[in-house]
Amino acid sequence: MKCTLLSLIAALFAAASGIAQVTAAPDFLAATAPLPGLAHFSGKAFQAPGIDQLMDFYGDVTDPQLVVFLAGNQFMVVPELIDAFKRAHPEIQRIFVETIPPGVLAAQIEQGALVVGSMRISLKPDVFAAGAASIKRLQEEHGWFESIAAYASNDLVLMVRKGNPKHIDSLSDLARADIRISMPNPAFEGVARQIQAAYVKAGGAALRHIVMDVKTKNSATILTQIHHRQSAGYLLAGVVDAAPVWSTEGEYQKRLGHEIELVSIPRAQNSTAQYVIAAMRGAPHREASEAFVKFVKGPDGQAIYRKYGFNPGQRAQGDIAGSRP
Repeated sequence: MKCTLLSLIAALFAAASGIAQVTAAPDFLAATAPLPGLAHFSGKAFQAPGIDQLMDFYGDVTDPQLVVFLAGNQFMVVPELIDAFKRAHPEIQRIFVETIPPGVLAAQIEQGALVVGSMRISLKPDVFAAGAASIKRLQEEHGWFESIAAYASNDLVLMVRKGNPKHIDSLSDLARADIRISMPNPAFEGVARQIQAAYVKAGGAALRHIVMDVKTKNSATILTQIHHRQSAGYLLAGVVDAAPVWSTEGEYQKRLGHEIELVSIPRAQNSTAQYVIAAMRGAPHREASEAFVKFVKGPDGQAIYRKYGFNPGQRAQGDIAGSRP
């Protein structure tokens, strides 16, 4: 009886607050499946969805010959990119890749390790690839990078459920009281800055304030920890109605056959990300890092990025301004 009463109270509260009840927990694995590691590596395959699954940690964690840190929105590229690189470089076969938010990757470098559950990863990266603004800031603060180069770019879209049941046609619609939003956390996800800039272009500071302040306080905007995984899961489970994402993430969801539609954002309101790849200064595997950077910039690497919807990098970067000897 007590449990039933509490459930009734919760339902009444949800109805009064205008928040729909969630009937199923988001399936983040299904939102970005299949897990590439199970098909690409020998050994005993083990995962318990929702309990033991490491979707953004790929490859050989033991004695790797190359360690790559990639901003998480490139996760869909990794299996094909790494397989192609291995074929081009048979001498480099043990590779470990992380695809988590760049702010977390930077903190991992600063603190010397990343702790995932009860596992500690203390590998040092040879290569760091993320948005140009993030890389520039990290170089100015730490002088971590030997050199960088542009290799891809991306634009924003709004991801909604198939059929667009809430009739969301623009960024301005996100101010509506009935629209729930999945939004990357500005504390460590660089895309949050780009999305907030788009809000200001579309509706001024007022739109940014409604989405980021007002709606965050009343839980109509959910700040994610790992946007490229959680946003699709929340949307498919009916937890949110819209998610601003990079176009490649939305297109990947459609490729998986998920019940997703994309709402385009006009160029005048959009934000374009420039991705740069940086070889770490003092990289543990310098020759491998140089080979990987060259491969990503070369025709084979570029063809893979184009296949997944990334646009070409828009300008060469060379050495970062303010790099340290």
